[in-house]
Amino acid sequence: MGVTLQQSTKVAAYVFKQRLLRRKRYPLVLMLEPLLRCNLECGGCGKIQYPDEVLDKRLTPEQCWNAAEECGAPVVSIAGGEPLIHKEIDQIVAGLVKRKKFIYLCTNAILLEKKLHLFKPSPYLTFSVHMDGLEERHDHMVARQGVFKKAISAIKAAKAAGFNVTTNTTIFHGEDPEEVRAMFDELTKLGVDGMMISPGYSYTKAPQQELFLQREQTIELFKKILDGHQKKGWDFNHSPFFLEFLQGKHPEYDCTPWGNPTYTVFGWQKPCYLLQEGYTQTYKQLIKETEWERYGCNSGNPACQNCMVHSGWEATAVNDHFARPGASLKNVLTG
Repeated sequence: MGVTLQQSTKVAAYVFKQRLLRRKRYPLVLMLEPLLRCNLECGGCGKIQYPDEVLDKRLTPEQCWNAAEECGAPVVSIAGGEPLIHKEIDQIVAGLVKRKKFIYLCTNAILLEKKLHLFKPSPYLTFSVHMDGLEERHDHMVARQGVFKKAISAIKAAKAAGFNVTTNTTIFHGEDPEEVRAMFDELTKLGVDGMMISPGYSYTKAPQQELFLQREQTIELFKKILDGHQKKGWDFNHSPFFLEFLQGKHPEYDCTPWGNPTYTVFGWQKPCYLLQEGYTQTYKQLIKETEWERYGCNSGNPACQNCMVHSGWEATAVNDHFARPGASLKNVLTG
């Protein structure tokens, strides 16, 4: 299914409105981090290395709702940390649903079955389950045995209860393309409502720096993974142009870091959730005070040269779609 027609229609209308208003910088997805604490310690994560006094911080539901209204993005990705640890996560989600935001609640699924009863199925709510590979690979990447089986069980339970469920896979150095493809086959058989895929970003705080790919490595690996994906029947929650970009087909693209602004326990993160270069207290300050010309591949910033992460490039692909003559709703954010 990929993205629903309802979501595609609303996102398309939103993008057309921004273009008619000639707004150069506008948000597509709010990256909302109501906490940074997690119940796993993955080697490629740059969030869990904070001291306990930071990991114990929480955004209130009101802060989350205000951030969504302040930036106005039609889609909200709730990440962290592990959002299901947050004691008020059900209130946060309910308030965003009330505001008719399309929510992707990102989770490792360890707590998902236990907490399903806190949520109601809605076209505005999707659980996005993190899947790093088939069982051996996934459990190795999250550094705990049994997590893959928990995730599969949770996907089945959530689907049976009427929820939308997608998956999110981060690709690191050393991946076996055929195993990734086999995982997508299995997830498709499970009936997931779409899949996301992205190369990892080299967080300076991540304990295992050897996991991260250089740009040329990313392109070669994704060419192998995505080869013939249309024939495989895989549904991706991505613009087809982003999937092409991952395979090196759009060298003219540059990053759109303002497309996925991040609101966290520190405030609005500059310039994006991948770089830690300070925070502002309002979204307006983020847009006006950030020196955007310092970021992206064309800027020459060394921190940006190997980044091909969806949070920076998906909005670029969507903008490209609407800049083309005859742009339609078809394939907006769907692969």
